[in-house]
Amino acid sequence: MRVPHRFLASLLSGMLLLPGAARTEEPAVDPPSSADRPRIGLVLSGGGARGLAHVAVLKALERHHVPVDAIAGTSMGAVVGGLYASGMSAGEIEMLVRTLDWRSSFQDRSPRRDLDYRRKQEERQFLVRLPVGFDREGFRLPRGLIQGQKLTQVLRRQTLPVAMVADFDDLPVPFRAIATDIETGELVVLSRGDLTEAMRASMSAPGVFAPVELGGRLLVDGGLVNNLPVDVARSMGVDVVIAVDVGFRPQAREELDSAIAMSNQMIAVVLQRETDRQRALLGAADILVEPDLGTLSSVDFTRVGQYLRKGEEAAARAADRLAVLAAPDGAWQAFLARREVRTRPLPDVEFVRPEAGSERYAARIEAALGPLVGRPLDPQDAQRGVRALYGDGTLETVDYRLAREDTLTGIRVSAQRKSWGPNYVRFGLELQDDFEGGNSFNAGARFLFTEVNRLGAEFQVDLQVGEEPTVFTELYQPLAAASPWFLAPRVRVDRRSFDVISDGARLAEYRIRTAEGALDVGRELGNWGEVRVGLLRASGSNELRVGDPSAGLPARVDFERGEVSARFGLDRLDSVYFPRHGETFTLDWRGGRKSLGADYESDRLTLDWLFARSHGRNTYVAWVTGGTNVSAPVDAVQDFFTLGGLFNLSGIVADSVAGPHFAIARGIYYRRIGRGGDGFLNVPTYAGVSLELGNVWDNRGDMSFDSARVNGAGFVGLDTPLGPVYFAIGFDEGGGNSLYLLLGRFR
Repeated sequence: MRVPHRFLASLLSGMLLLPGAARTEEPAVDPPSSADRPRIGLVLSGGGARGLAHVAVLKALERHHVPVDAIAGTSMGAVVGGLYASGMSAGEIEMLVRTLDWRSSFQDRSPRRDLDYRRKQEERQFLVRLPVGFDREGFRLPRGLIQGQKLTQVLRRQTLPVAMVADFDDLPVPFRAIATDIETGELVVLSRGDLTEAMRASMSAPGVFAPVELGGRLLVDGGLVNNLPVDVARSMGVDVVIAVDVGFRPQAREELDSAIAMSNQMIAVVLQRETDRQRALLGAADILVEPDLGTLSSVDFTRVGQYLRKGEEAAARAADRLAVLAAPDGAWQAFLARREVRTRPLPDVEFVRPEAGSERYAARIEAALGPLVGRPLDPQDAQRGVRALYGDGTLETVDYRLAREDTLTGIRVSAQRKSWGPNYVRFGLELQDDFEGGNSFNAGARFLFTEVNRLGAEFQVDLQVGEEPTVFTELYQPLAAASPWFLAPRVRVDRRSFDVISDGARLAEYRIRTAEGALDVGRELGNWGEVRVGLLRASGSNELRVGDPSAGLPARVDFERGEVSARFGLDRLDSVYFPRHGETFTLDWRGGRKSLGADYESDRLTLDWLFARSHGRNTYVAWVTGGTNVSAPVDAVQDFFTLGGLFNLSGIVADSVAGPHFAIARGIYYRRIGRGGDGFLNVPTYAGVSLELGNVWDNRGDMSFDSARVNGAGFVGLDTPLGPVYFAIGFDEGGGNSLYLLLGRFR
């Protein structure tokens, strides 16, 4: 079965709800006098990825010295046309579309290195990567699968040289973008404002891209009402129209072999009716360029070269007619001179201010972009500031534009809270099965309340059920707006099981119950780290559930904790579960003191360090973890460390060895597999092995390489949208082995 135009399928819901499209026309633009050549208008249709063929047509126009005096575009045609109108050459646009990481550009999610440290830690605990909003009426979802943050910044960077142009008639080439008012179904011709926003609005396919609000209107893809705006180009005072149509045509009967194909056909027929009306407006002197794209996808941006070739072939078929429109040398040079705006230096930044409606984020905007003031605008520095704001994870879009206030030139920044926020829920799941009766299950949810007060406080509530039921709450309270210093009071109540195992046999199982409250004072270290110090008070009990009390096993032990703590965390990994580059480091110290209510004096120190590097598809990971309890009683099982399970002595049962001291070092290698690197079912897939050396000890003096156990594993891992999935077999030096099916966290 062939599905020829999935892009149109994404418009189905919008099309079914649209009333008859009303039209708003622009007054005609009086053409300047031109005695030696006709004024030429270029019309570029929508078509998703198929619109990349427009670039090849632009190259042909330049090759034939055909100047363009006006451009009207819809959707991808508006993007290509807008870039050309801004002064970019066809060659520069081709370089952009060939080198752009399209897959990343259509993902709103920031690279992990740009996330706040808090959001990075959240990833470790909760699997589903898209937080769902909620309020009193229930769950809330985004208005589009893609909010367009990254794509907007790509367009913003390319159009900076004309960012101060408010009237699109003043661009190097006059320009119009076609959009649809999704509330009324009216056609909207965008002729003024911000060029980046106009292009972005014109390509906002309903349900795929979030709509863009401009001038009080909610705008989406203009292809819904006019995918080939010949009449708009006519209204700009042109004599000859060159129309490039990359839209879908209705398919033949033999292609209509499924319900999806029939739905696509229905939408194609509806859209084609207006396109046919526009094509009928073309006269004998006009030129229609129609690349033979057949059923090539509108969403496959990996085939840039193929779309460009189709555009070149179509332009070649029209070469004779295009050559007739070639301008004399003087007129051609004048056309090129008008487009040299891109060679001018960018202005100095004299102020940074929030846009109207973004004042609540003024302090954060100043912290992120304030350093730009007093020097020429550096697009890379501006992008870094935008990414820093967006990495907070609570904003739907962050954008900036050049603006003038009296005699000053500066930047105005818009920061829009997620429309489905400010309260979110994320879900977590952890399943583990060793195929020998040993299995565990935990499911949880984090309810996150952001913007609790004007300083940007966040309140989180974690609920977990399963093997380790947990309730956890924490208030993250910055000491000032955009301040790196914070207070973090928290409460935690949990239960977990602990096995006492000797020579591979389970002697007893204890249920450990703990309730604790703590207060931390901390400081964020950019978005890569955090340091905290705090006080903790806790009460709990160890209760015997399985075992014989007559054998000397205590039936119940109550304990009290009073601790002072310090923690340093660093996280620069590019991925949580299958990192290719970066490192994490955590050092944690807890000092139990009787003066704080502890049963005994103790010091507990843990360290975790992971370092990843890659070459091509191959990744090498070094990972060391260790911990020790100083002065704690030997029967204080609530303070014991455990080993066993995947990558934690993979050849033995999970948590099957325990003690007050432990250390383990791992070397892990994995390779990304699958056709084109996409992996199984287009999910990133990895195959690898691990070598592990570690153990637990009753006495710190017994820790040595000779007493450590050697284990290893072979595994296949999938990095799914719901979290990592592992199929693995572990080996122990003693001859034991374990099989694993694991979904979720293993660290």
